[in-house]
Amino acid sequence: MAGNETRVVTYTRVSTQRTQGLHGLGMAAQDSLLAQYVAAHNARVVGSYSEVRSGLKDRPALKEAIAKARATRSILLCAKLDRIGRRASETLTLLDKSRVKVVFADMPDASDLQLGILAVIAQEEARAISSRTRAALKCARERGIKLGSPVGAAPLRAYEALNGNEKAKAGSRRAADEFAQEIADFVAPLAREGLSDAAIADALNADGIKTRRGAMQNADGSAKHPDSRWHVTSVRRLRSRLGI
Repeated sequence: MAGNETRVVTYTRVSTQRTQGLHGLGMAAQDSLLAQYVAAHNARVVGSYSEVRSGLKDRPALKEAIAKARATRSILLCAKLDRIGRRASETLTLLDKSRVKVVFADMPDASDLQLGILAVIAQEEARAISSRTRAALKCARERGIKLGSPVGAAPLRAYEALNGNEKAKAGSRRAADEFAQEIADFVAPLAREGLSDAAIADALNADGIKTRRGAMQNADGSAKHPDSRWHVTSVRRLRSRLGI
């Protein structure tokens, strides 16, 4: 083994199976970035770790990747900065406390200082967006915008009636759990700020985020369920599912 050989341990993450192809963050897109780095640096991959996990949750595969990189004196190679986590503190802790060199394939020459600054900027941008959303919601309420579902739970009951066997129900619950985790990073900060279910519903609608049923499509690409907007009851069920 050459003494100057570049060894890497790779780490990839998606929030849920649904986000595999969304926003360029799917596993395939991350693998492509990692492969480009490995080829460009003639590196040897000594370990690969991946997981389907929300950025707000504990990530066991990341811990294993860090331990492997430390044990083999390898670089911890990630595709993008935000695959480590949503909070700047997580990135800064990884860079400062993990005792491994961390490289992000989309900006391999960035220094720890630059990465730390970018992490803080990204977190501040998310906070600013949340603040602007709350201000917009306040204005909407002052204009008398009325929220609430005109149809209640009837569409959901009809959908469940068509998929009434236990296997279908279990699959539906699993899909609902995955969808909830996918948008948890958006909903949780609003809930922590004390926004009402009505305000959160308005924020989700303003951001163009469809309900799970609203995002379902038929084979021809048309919407399977016409009502894709969030209402107080749907937000209440979402928060109950997330425990927030």
